[in-house]
Amino acid sequence: MAGDRRSRILALLGSDGDSDGPALSTDRLCAVCAEVVNVEGAGIMLMAGDVQRGWICTTGPVSARIEELQYALGEGPCVDAYEESRPVREPDLAHPVVLRWPAFSEAALELGVGAVFAFPLQFGAARLGALDLYNPTPGDLSVDQHADALVMATIAAEAVLVLQAGARPGRVAAALEAHAEFHDVEHQAAGMVAAQLECSVAHAMIRDAADERDGGGP
Repeated sequence: MAGDRRSRILALLGSDGDSDGPALSTDRLCAVCAEVVNVEGAGIMLMAGDVQRGWICTTGPVSARIEELQYALGEGPCVDAYEESRPVREPDLAHPVVLRWPAFSEAALELGVGAVFAFPLQFGAARLGALDLYNPTPGDLSVDQHADALVMATIAAEAVLVLQAGARPGRVAAALEAHAEFHDVEHQAAGMVAAQLECSVAHAMIRDAADERDGGGP
């Protein structure tokens, strides 16, 4: 059930061996994304309109290069997942049924990437970006992996909002910027979160998350 998956993921996010309960960080968020879905690597890209702004975290050099390629080429699973507001899966980059990203696919294959998957980060009608996942060998996600990825993408979107909520207007929260790579001048890219969302939406989400932690949620 989705509720069980959510509880399991939240427990992982809140546990990294520190008994004092460490604050959520973006690198921890990416690591849990890969761990939960049981894939080799993960990355989270923020987007606004038709522009890829950059990524807030990756699990390693290959994941970082995947995000960089999509930014540079303007194509890839993350771009499609964001623009189409749906999961995008390519289980065999070398032999796709339909060649969707010729430049990206060729470069990703050279990196040793065999399969890529992307899930939109959304909160209500607001679109924030996409969660990217990859494996070195071809193969589709199982039903359970796909379900875990959907819940993980929702939690990742909520985490972005929570981390950004206390930042000054037009500025990115320090917690989001810590492991980020943005491509716009100054902090214009990072300010996209505040620009895309009404404050009341973020506050409502935070209240809902607090209610759920306190046992008031479903």
